[in-house]
Amino acid sequence: MSWEQQAHEQSWPSPGYDPEYGYSGWAQQPYPREAPVDAEAEEEKPPPRPPGRDRYFDTLRAAALIRVVGYHTFGWAWAGMVFPSMGIMFGLAGTLMARSLERPAFEVVRSRMRRLLPPFWFWGVFVVLAMLVHGWMPGRQIVFWIVPLGDPPGNAWGEQAWEILWYLRTYLWFVLLSPLLLRVFRLAPVPVLLLSLAPVVVLQFLWEPPDNRLGSALTDLATFLFCWILGFAHRDGVLERLKPFAVVVLSLAAIGFGGWYALTHQAATGSYDLDDIPLAQAFWSAGYVTLLMWATSCFGIDFAWLIRFRRTDRLVTVFNSRAVTIYLWHEIALILAVPLIDLFWDVPAFEKWLPLESQWFLFGVGWVLIAVFVLLCGWVEDVAGKKKPQLLPGGRPARMGP
Repeated sequence: MSWEQQAHEQSWPSPGYDPEYGYSGWAQQPYPREAPVDAEAEEEKPPPRPPGRDRYFDTLRAAALIRVVGYHTFGWAWAGMVFPSMGIMFGLAGTLMARSLERPAFEVVRSRMRRLLPPFWFWGVFVVLAMLVHGWMPGRQIVFWIVPLGDPPGNAWGEQAWEILWYLRTYLWFVLLSPLLLRVFRLAPVPVLLLSLAPVVVLQFLWEPPDNRLGSALTDLATFLFCWILGFAHRDGVLERLKPFAVVVLSLAAIGFGGWYALTHQAATGSYDLDDIPLAQAFWSAGYVTLLMWATSCFGIDFAWLIRFRRTDRLVTVFNSRAVTIYLWHEIALILAVPLIDLFWDVPAFEKWLPLESQWFLFGVGWVLIAVFVLLCGWVEDVAGKKKPQLLPGGRPARMGP
């Protein structure tokens, strides 16, 4: 048997890459492995690029997670204007959801919940137990620690850990609403996309939402609704059909209005931080994410060159495949970094040579601890996705099921 026939018979299916959760399934078209000339030459070759794997979106996702950790370390009010991470993450998730809904809606929603909830439960066990030890008395609202359709309750001691759950709650609601939202969007794509900014305007000027779980959920949904539906528009090729001049002008106008509103309404929040001003966040993110998605649609930007840099490409893969783990555990990593650095002060050499007072040092120690959590807890995402658990993703994944 020739080596071409052997390679064909031993071909392995390439993983369909999921920009929201990494490797999520198996592509329908396998490709054969090339017969190695020798071990050294094979090692130097870049890995083949799996079909459906968009390194541009993957890189945006990784950068968004880095920015989130940076914001929670330094508290920079301008960070959201430089790179609106949450709007980008919701936009990418919307694109993925539209693609997934080519399958039956119930199956897709169930799959998304299965991928999200086990990592959340695993993380929640540690947080809830820690709060119980520190005097927390849960009530009936503890049900939100099972399905976070509302903000899970907690005490002030654990607030820094659980306050980030608003993103999971908002994401879960978007997943549940997506079959209906996608159907409405496809009736009139451009008008629906533009009108998706209306809810946040209504909440800002016409009706003040209640100061409770319902109000928080409505505000966050309204703030990022445009970005989610923009993901639909990207998936359906709507952005490619729009006139470039109109896209650029409207996007810059949205960014301009969002920035103006944030800078002129600091009195209410004490800062121009977009996270504290939903209307500004909605318009700034709308314009910014539109330009990012329109650029890849019109200019074919896909960062395919990234695969030539194996370590960087592997790092981007790890960020995407462990996105939920990184997001959930990053605040705990930053919390633990503080007492760990305090211990360094007891070592004279560390006190002399390490910048223990620097926030950048805290940032670095935080990422070391995040890496530890990825190694210890990231396998939960593999199990949730019905894949073979891996210490680190990015190698050749084992096939799970048909």
